[in-house]
Amino acid sequence: MSGLAEWDSFYVIVGSAAGALIGLQFVVMTLIADKPPVRAEEAGPAFATPTIVHFSTVLLLSAVLRAPWQSITLVAALWGLVGFSGVVYCVIVGRRMRVQTAYRPEFEDWLFHGLLPLAAYAMLIAAVFLAVSHTHEALFGVAAAALLLLFIGIHNAWDAIAYHVFVNLRKAKD
Repeated sequence: MSGLAEWDSFYVIVGSAAGALIGLQFVVMTLIADKPPVRAEEAGPAFATPTIVHFSTVLLLSAVLRAPWQSITLVAALWGLVGFSGVVYCVIVGRRMRVQTAYRPEFEDWLFHGLLPLAAYAMLIAAVFLAVSHTHEALFGVAAAALLLLFIGIHNAWDAIAYHVFVNLRKAKD
């Protein structure tokens, strides 16, 4: 399908960035494994795991959209499934954030771990309904969702590392 071919470079760049950032997250987790934060097993599924899930979603979307599809219908169904799964996952993450006691989430945490990912996954679902009649616009919607998830992941990864360095390591030295 020619509409998808125009997006090749975009998804090569975005997918490569997501893949590299997944690798960096593994490196960081390995480096901080010697001094894990208090109740890390409780906070990890609420704050660390979603970052990997969002990066992985971007990588998956990039791979799916680079495949040589004959029509938009099947690929739209796939990104709709990803969007629906993401919405369900956001609800799970929100619950995990609420019940964990290792850290009291602030507005920024709710925004970047709950609301913005929910918006990105909802954009994927909305793009399904535009796919056949407004393919060009639907592809922009999917690209926006992928980019939003990538930037959410970057923010959350940085926020987690900054918290570990400036709060947890400082407490350990005191």
